Amino acid sequence: MSSLLAEVQARSTLAGTNKFEILLFRLGEDARGRREIFGINVFKVREALVMPAVTALPGTPPHVMGVADIRGQVMPVIDLPAVVGCKPSAHNILVVTEFERSVQGFAVEDVEQITRLEWSHVLSAEAHAVGGAVSSIARLDGQSEKSRLALVLDVEKILSDVLPGRQAAVATDLGPRLAMPAGSVVLAVDDSFVARSQIEKVLQGLHAPFVMAKTGREAWDRLQELQQAARTEGKALGEKVALVLTDLEMPEMDGFTLTRKVKENESLRALPVVIHSSLTGQANEEHARSVGADGYVSKFAPDELAAAIRSALTRAA
Repeated sequence: MSSLLAEVQARSTLAGTNKFEILLFRLGEDARGRREIFGINVFKVREALVMPAVTALPGTPPHVMGVADIRGQVMPVIDLPAVVGCKPSAHNILVVTEFERSVQGFAVEDVEQITRLEWSHVLSAEAHAVGGAVSSIARLDGQSEKSRLALVLDVEKILSDVLPGRQAAVATDLGPRLAMPAGSVVLAVDDSFVARSQIEKVLQGLHAPFVMAKTGREAWDRLQELQQAARTEGKALGEKVALVLTDLEMPEMDGFTLTRKVKENESLRALPVVIHSSLTGQANEEHARSVGADGYVSKFAPDELAAAIRSALTRAA
């Protein structure tokens, strides 16, 4: 167990690789007595450790066990089995995560391993009528229909549901209308329902027309449709789509790959791409620049997101 916990800490510092590194863990039995495999992106994980002492606080929201002091940092501890409706034999491990500019611990029953998958082996949960606390479904043994499945949790949604007060409010007016050609849209893509709702409010505050996609593959297909429509109508691409706003972690095709495909395409490369991700850190920002991104902003700060979109459009004008 100790070697696995050390591996989490070591590998969670890796830069994006266009593949999905997933920490697999168990949460106990569900209502039907099954013990499913759950997962979370390793890049969201700061460390995993044997469950420390947790101090209960009066008036905490449901599913918050209390707080723990981890290396001098006090953080909330969330009962992850309770959130998803499982009963663990015990809360043995604390998975400490860092994303969306916050640090928190998720209590789990046990961790199993880290595995690396192609994003093409990760399917959208919404597209398969799952949704809820699950953002995607990972095939652990490749494309085989007999592959073991891991339920990848939408930790952004879980955090939003459990600790709603931490979510930044979005102003209804974020300044003058964006400098976009008439008839063009912002193509925004994120696999998280919560993130799409936040992005929608920002784009509405910028008075910007937009279309939403849920995966990188869906966004790429939509972009090609817009490109073909522009050609058919004898218009420039910019008259159809002014900017792409993309998440990094997405089923089927991640944001790094989407950005690279746009920037390697001669007729698309002038299109500005802004990456909007819960993954923080200089390594991710440098990797974003290496694939040609025109901006990188961490979730979720409405004013910073608005400024990044405005700046990318201004430079592209």
